[in-house]
Amino acid sequence: MTLLSLTARLCVPNRLKFQEIDMKCYLLGGPCPLSVEPIYMSSPVQIADLKKSARNLHHRRLEPYPDASRSKSVPSIHICYHNDVTTADLVLAPSKMSLCLVEILVILVTDFLEVVPGCQLSMFHPQAYSYEGDVVFGGIVPVHAKSVKSLQTFRTWPLYRVCEKFYIEKYQSVLAMVFATEEINQNSQLLPNLTLGFKIYDSCYSESAAIESTMGFLSRNQGMVPNYMCGHEKAKLAAVVGDSPSSSSVSMARILGLSMFPQISYGSALPSLADKLQFPSFVRTIGTVDSQPIAVVQLLMHFNWTWVGLIASNNDYGEQGSHKLKEEMAKNGICVSFAKTLLSQPSKEHLVYLANVIKTSTANIIILYAYASELAALLEEVKAKMITGKVWIAIGSWLPSDVFSNRDLWDILNGTLGLAKYSSDIPGFRDFLHSVHPSKYPKDIFIKLFWEKAFNCKWRENGNQSDMEQLLREGNVPFCNGKEELVGLDSSVYHVSNFRFACAVSNAVYAVAHAIHSMMSCRSGLGPFFNGTCASIHDFQPWQLLYHIKNVNFWNTGGERVAFDEQGELKGLYDVLNWQVSSDGKGSFVKVGIFDDWGPKGQKLMFEKHAIFWGKLHTQVPRSVCSESCPQGYRKVARKGQPVCCYDCIPCPEGEISNQTDTHECLKCPEDQWSNENLNKCIPKVIEFLAFEEPLGMALTSLSSIFSLLTVSVLCVFIKYSDTAIVKANNRNLSYLLLLALLLCFLCSFLFIGHPWKIKCLIRQAVLGISFSLSLSCVLAKTITVVIAFNATKPNSSLKRWVGSSIPNAIVLICSGLQVLICISWVIIYPSSPELNRNVSKDRIIIECKEGSIVFFYVMLAFMGLLATITLVVAFLARKLPDGFNEAKFITFSMLVFTSVWISFIPAYMSIKGKYTVTVELFAILASSFGLLCCIFFPKCHIIILRPEMNSREYLIARNKLTGKKK
Repeated sequence: MTLLSLTARLCVPNRLKFQEIDMKCYLLGGPCPLSVEPIYMSSPVQIADLKKSARNLHHRRLEPYPDASRSKSVPSIHICYHNDVTTADLVLAPSKMSLCLVEILVILVTDFLEVVPGCQLSMFHPQAYSYEGDVVFGGIVPVHAKSVKSLQTFRTWPLYRVCEKFYIEKYQSVLAMVFATEEINQNSQLLPNLTLGFKIYDSCYSESAAIESTMGFLSRNQGMVPNYMCGHEKAKLAAVVGDSPSSSSVSMARILGLSMFPQISYGSALPSLADKLQFPSFVRTIGTVDSQPIAVVQLLMHFNWTWVGLIASNNDYGEQGSHKLKEEMAKNGICVSFAKTLLSQPSKEHLVYLANVIKTSTANIIILYAYASELAALLEEVKAKMITGKVWIAIGSWLPSDVFSNRDLWDILNGTLGLAKYSSDIPGFRDFLHSVHPSKYPKDIFIKLFWEKAFNCKWRENGNQSDMEQLLREGNVPFCNGKEELVGLDSSVYHVSNFRFACAVSNAVYAVAHAIHSMMSCRSGLGPFFNGTCASIHDFQPWQLLYHIKNVNFWNTGGERVAFDEQGELKGLYDVLNWQVSSDGKGSFVKVGIFDDWGPKGQKLMFEKHAIFWGKLHTQVPRSVCSESCPQGYRKVARKGQPVCCYDCIPCPEGEISNQTDTHECLKCPEDQWSNENLNKCIPKVIEFLAFEEPLGMALTSLSSIFSLLTVSVLCVFIKYSDTAIVKANNRNLSYLLLLALLLCFLCSFLFIGHPWKIKCLIRQAVLGISFSLSLSCVLAKTITVVIAFNATKPNSSLKRWVGSSIPNAIVLICSGLQVLICISWVIIYPSSPELNRNVSKDRIIIECKEGSIVFFYVMLAFMGLLATITLVVAFLARKLPDGFNEAKFITFSMLVFTSVWISFIPAYMSIKGKYTVTVELFAILASSFGLLCCIFFPKCHIIILRPEMNSREYLIARNKLTGKKK
């Protein structure tokens, strides 16, 4: 039978036409294939069947043409649509065409333009890549980079959004869902006797598109009505896998959370998504909330980078992520040179401003917390400004991304470091990626776009005829023929060894499968729900599957553990990647380290430093600090009004050290230690006392020895010439005693030199006092003896009875005895002992004898002063007595020397500390003793040794007479 084709062109929007026409075709006998040419029905449709279908499914009344009942059949009806034109074709057989055609056409047009009551809310519905199964999960993937909307005038039918810039990397996520689904369906151990299906939508990096896809999945193609599933498919909805951008996942999670519908994201790292009060049904396979900021801080600390710049996108992901990162950096002493926001649609002025901030900053490390689609324009502006020497730290989904396929940006991106999802192997996935083909997956709505992008060609049926003819004439772009091979594609175009995001996607799909398997394996009475009940695979609630999803614990095919914590988070496992451009102009990502959040503290980050390339301007690890590190011996002092990383280095005070770099406070050395010259180590303080070995001690020891020898020599001379006149004339016994006392004075100086042992401290001052008191007593006795002797020669003198040795002996005993009592009392009541004096010098410890009582010390000195004063007065009064044997004037000189020395000693002793106190005292001892020795005995020794003729009684008598005549 010859068919006559009559076409009715209806002015309806393309998207409306797709939804409505697809439904009509289904009602009238089957869905229309997506083809340009009309396809006719295999058998005519009876009016009664058409009427029944319309009444039951469309709730419309369809009255047949009056003559139709007399005919055996009515025209065959078929409707299809065109992508490039907004038309609907109606094809009818030639019989009974008159008013019947018009009536049917009116009915169909009316159905096109009216909303189906009950379930229909919107006439727009996104396309999806579907695979039928007993249980179906929804996939949301941003296959395109952006969604472009036109400005609506609302005078015509609103235009639907258009997605632009196909992402091959994101399409790999779609293929990962397909591959994981096929693996699960082929695995007899997982979901036996159950087929897992999917419905994958393109969110186009648009929140509204993600929401629309979510609602479409929930409403089952019958219009997007939240919480309604109006379709009649038998497949059970399981979960939604997606989306990658955090902003889209947040919008989806708020809708899905209303009905506790499970959502598993494979790329959203927004910290707030861990809040189970806001997003109760959200889990993710990208890692924990804190993993990325902690990993970045570990990376910065590893290279001692404390001064960084931060640019974050102005969405929830950038704002919350950068806030968490700044908190972690502050905890670890890392400062932010600048923190700027990158607008989602930045103006030229905004990009120039950000580029200038980066250029003028002293920070060489710039952290970019944003999506790839947001960074491309900024990086192009950075290149235009010729900013070099900066190392970019990539966080989020832009490493790796399509940004690195732009060769114009390779110079500034060279040396970029970043974190990426751990690239575990997916066995068989590489071969699968090479095997995909439009003929193998005809239902894949993305595969032809992928093919065009990968091979830079055009499919004939995917474009406007005039455009195709223009391309053909110009020869700019070849046509795709399906014979292209994916194996030969460059890795920068089609990377088949980097499965980071694919692994996260696969884990999400497997998590759904394992959760369904766990639900199927549940035994009644042992189930997790009320009274041990289990959920039925044929009729389960979303929250029941959500329970099983949160409790999955399995190892994927790549050997990576998948298990969620209480917050629905997966432990972070990241690769540290380095973008390297080789000398032959090829760019690639090189794995230089791993961050494992499962690892022990302090061992989570592992690096291969030698594998890192820092770009052309850096041959070694670049420095990025506000202030250079403070070396040992210095401490940091913050600069007023600047971050804590900006500081000045000042030396530690004496007695304090810093044995580490970049210390804030210096450490005080213990009391018995002191800082070295470099102020980085405490060393024992120098133990100081007047030692025999040091020059001063040797000098004083030598003087004491010499003076002692002189004293002994004088004593020997006096003993040898004891019978001479000059020795006898001055009471030789007192002279002997005085020489012995002076010898003791010289020898007692040795008690003040050397280490102050306890016995030395105990007796030295007493020996000094007694020795000098004995000396002064002898001198006083000699002086009084001279006075008595010359005054006793006068007639009727009462002093005659005092002539003799009794008076001198009494004077010596009484005067020295008093000093002995003073010293013994001092030693007994207030014994002296060694003491470590740390107050005299900061870097020295003085070992000295602590005098038990300073009062007794000055009492001793006062008594010596009293004896000296009395002796001086008496000697001064007796200096002109007419006797050649008169030694009063020599005693006067000796007492002048003695008193002068000790009067000078007192202020010096009180003002000097340490070993020099002992030195002053020794000087006083030696000087005063030597003064007595010289003034009293040297004149006599001169006569005895050099002028022996003067050492006779006759000479002295003759001289005395001569002196008396002169007077």
